[in-house]
Amino acid sequence: MTESNRILVVGAGFSGAVIARELADSGRQVLVIDKRDHVAGNAYDFTNEIGIRIHKYGPHLFHTSNQKVVDWLSTFTEWTPYQHKVKALLGDGRLVTLPVNKETTEIVGKENVLDIFFRPYTKKMWGIELEQIDRDIINRVPIRDDMNELYFPNDTFQALPTNGYTRTVENILNHENIEFRASTAFDRSMEAGFDHIFNSMPIDEYFEYRFDRLPYRSIKFHTSNLPIPRVLPVATVNFTHSEPYTRVTEWKNLPGHGLCASHTTVTVEEPCSDIDNNFERYYPVKDSDGRNLQTLQKYKAIENPKMTFIGRCGLYAYLDMHQAINSALTVAARFIETAK
Repeated sequence: MTESNRILVVGAGFSGAVIARELADSGRQVLVIDKRDHVAGNAYDFTNEIGIRIHKYGPHLFHTSNQKVVDWLSTFTEWTPYQHKVKALLGDGRLVTLPVNKETTEIVGKENVLDIFFRPYTKKMWGIELEQIDRDIINRVPIRDDMNELYFPNDTFQALPTNGYTRTVENILNHENIEFRASTAFDRSMEAGFDHIFNSMPIDEYFEYRFDRLPYRSIKFHTSNLPIPRVLPVATVNFTHSEPYTRVTEWKNLPGHGLCASHTTVTVEEPCSDIDNNFERYYPVKDSDGRNLQTLQKYKAIENPKMTFIGRCGLYAYLDMHQAINSALTVAARFIETAK
């Protein structure tokens, strides 16, 4: 195979940025486009009008045990150590630890754990009943029989990029062989001008919904500045009620996110279908009966040698940041080796 030198990357989130950087380092010319007006995808963060850094699309907490990913990313950012803790607000106003630990179980009763912490959250977050969601989703936050208070207790590396995710991705894309164009949506007419495309757009959208739409969950973010120095004991508090909101994040509780003495900024999340939120797609729905997977396989079976789908939407996979980076590194290495 002859070496492919003209590359288009659709999407400037971690998946697209990592692939762009690896291919640029290998000598290829890479154009990165994004329909949004910024880099970093859903990890995009910025400093608001009172000096507090917020994550526009919900809290992103970097955690992993993959040292290869840590080493690669550390080239582009310094780190601020941070171990995430989450509380859940009970109906009587008490705050208990999540993931559910021994103390939380003793407070609510073992027989009530599913109905308090999992059933209402699943219905709000995923739009389906607990029994309809794939068990892999539920097991991401397992019930524990110890006194652990950490949300990611098993990951060896937990930290936040000191200058934020946006700056980190800007550093990744800062290469003489990379051109970035914001507010630029992908169009099929672009394909002819490139040897290969790495595409993070929804795979069903690219194929014009030939086999029907793949469902996604989205989030409506309600952000407010409050004239109070601090309101929560931890960065994130989950709600256990049946109302539509799932959790609230107080941004200044994350290290390096602002020190405003008089105000704080909080964001309340309201899950919904992507259809109800301008088709902002955040979470692929992994249903227990596998119908969505069957639809995905039909799309993946369509041959398109110039196109590689990447990221959550391109792969229709629930990827954490470290998983997206690792996948992107693998895809880039395979492409470079095959194209020799």
